[in-house]
Amino acid sequence: MSNEGRPLSPHLSVYRWPISMTLSILHRMTGVALSIGLIALVVWLESIALGASSYEALSGWMRSGIGQLLLLGWCFSFFFHLSNGVRHLFWDAGRGFEKSQVTASSWMVIAAAFILTGSYWLVLGGLL
Repeated sequence: MSNEGRPLSPHLSVYRWPISMTLSILHRMTGVALSIGLIALVVWLESIALGASSYEALSGWMRSGIGQLLLLGWCFSFFFHLSNGVRHLFWDAGRGFEKSQVTASSWMVIAAAFILTGSYWLVLGGLL
């Protein structure tokens, strides 16, 4: 039996990628990023326990471009995961399930994550 001439599955050409699906995937990805960030936090605490030279070496690396990018990514991951978690709490209470509400809350989560991350880095930018 040949598959020639048979149409592809309709999901490949008919359905749009909804924002709620994107946020679901990002929620999982930021959870993984936060888990890796927890390992980095433990390494940082360990460097403090090992002494000043160890702490200065790690601090110097975290002040580099790559270190700052990692810190920014973990910061965004935290605020995104937090904002999306609050949205899930509303869902657990049975609110916000209408399609328009889901779309609006999805955009609010994205905006909140960017605003909170930007605010945090503006306020503490001189300390990093």
